[in-house]
Amino acid sequence: MITAISRFVGSAAVAALVLGAAFSASAQSRPEYDFTMGVITSPGDVYTAMTQGLPERIAKATDGRVQITVSDSLVAANQVAGAVRDGRLPMSAALHTYISAEDPRMGIFNLPGLINNIDEYTKVREAFWREDVKNIWADKWNAVMLADGAWCPTALFSKTPIRTVEDFKGKRIRIHNPQTAELMSALGALPVPMPTSEVTPALERGVIDGVFTSICVGSAFELPRVAPHVQDWAMSPVTGWVILMNADTWAELPDDLKEKIQTALLEMQDEAFSTYQTYFDRAVEKVKSLGSEYWVASDELKAAASAPQYSDPVYASWYTRSKELGFDGEAYVAQIKKALGKE
Repeated sequence: MITAISRFVGSAAVAALVLGAAFSASAQSRPEYDFTMGVITSPGDVYTAMTQGLPERIAKATDGRVQITVSDSLVAANQVAGAVRDGRLPMSAALHTYISAEDPRMGIFNLPGLINNIDEYTKVREAFWREDVKNIWADKWNAVMLADGAWCPTALFSKTPIRTVEDFKGKRIRIHNPQTAELMSALGALPVPMPTSEVTPALERGVIDGVFTSICVGSAFELPRVAPHVQDWAMSPVTGWVILMNADTWAELPDDLKEKIQTALLEMQDEAFSTYQTYFDRAVEKVKSLGSEYWVASDELKAAASAPQYSDPVYASWYTRSKELGFDGEAYVAQIKKALGKE
């Protein structure tokens, strides 16, 4: 009897130790901070590769103390920035161009003939623009900018060829920013705002004739199957993206975690820019594998499409909005040209 009781007590003690150890391990593995990050659906792009890998980076950098959950369904694509400002989301990976109507400085790469490729974008970014928009995010959006990057080059996917300035006339073109909308109108096209998720069925039904989007996203969606003509007109050629955290949420984090998160995301940022060309090349190959040619407009054609009769209305609208916000738009453009050596 005593032996049986001893065995029972011994077994119970062992079980208690095992359960205690399991509970302790569970408690230790439970993150101190659990954040949701809103993202935009953009398969195939460096943006998605970086944002999908961000939770693992942060977990590793913080020894599991911070957990990030990525979601592309909580808010609409054009609301991921506002959701952070309003406190609906603690984090987001937003596109600058989606809020360029609210602050035109966020859409400098949408101005015709100004910034024509990733190299020029990088020059302006490093000269002054990154720090400038970092302050804008902080002052106007209650957001801390932790890292930034750029989408693959913008391409025009269309059902029929658009390879001359005249080819734009009468075409219904999906756009994603007000500056390109102004340019399309000046060229005689009909700009159509539309979420990325609606593009393919809209092309199939003939609701639109073409779409401006990242070539990486377009190739991943296999848009050449419904819009076989893929063109590079250097219109809104680069779209910047940014990793944001609500400023109030950021302020609550201890300094050691802030440092670890910043270090991890700056490493991610460097990787995003260093692998940019790889994603672009992969997308071009995918377009070709779908039976389409990646056509690049000549410098003469690009200049013709951004000639004063087409670009002046875009700049005029941009300058008007700049004045409403209290800054000198013309001086801002001059600063960009100076950074590019285009004075």
